Amino acid sequence: MNAPTIQTERLLITPFEVEDAAALFAYRTDANVQLYQDWRPQRVEDSAEFIRAIQNNPFNTPNTWFQLAIRLRDSKQLIGDLGVHFLDAASQQVEIGYTVAPARQRQGYANEAVHALITFLFNDLAKHRITASLTPDNVASIALLHKVRMRQEAHFRQSLWHDGKWVDDVIFAVLRSEWCA
Repeated sequence: MNAPTIQTERLLITPFEVEDAAALFAYRTDANVQLYQDWRPQRVEDSAEFIRAIQNNPFNTPNTWFQLAIRLRDSKQLIGDLGVHFLDAASQQVEIGYTVAPARQRQGYANEAVHALITFLFNDLAKHRITASLTPDNVASIALLHKVRMRQEAHFRQSLWHDGKWVDDVIFAVLRSEWCA
């Protein structure tokens, strides 16, 4: 399956293009963004290699991650990305992640993009359950997940190794039956 293009009122969610490498690098190397991200490019070329690698992954392939670009609908400017981790095929479960460039944060773009992605995954791909994993220090993301009607299911103490230390992991989830109700 080819990666989708999802439209919202203000956004386009599309596959990445190699031409996005510089913009991806710019926001993914911001110190505040890197607080909560594991993938940290060291050079623009790292971002280009990352984009080329994901372009080779068919969308909705079990046991793979796929990254989608979040763009402003009018200008097509890259302002963030959505990660989609397709778990095993039998479970029909997906883990999501998201990053928005600091200059575009607190404007409702992440909410709009995540809501659209969840709707697509449930309505178009008939997924059963969607989860998100984050550190409890990321209060803005926790607020976003509550806004999109995900619930906190777990708080694992010091369960992830991140930046040379053990950190807590908070799991949010929503079921298709809840979303579509």
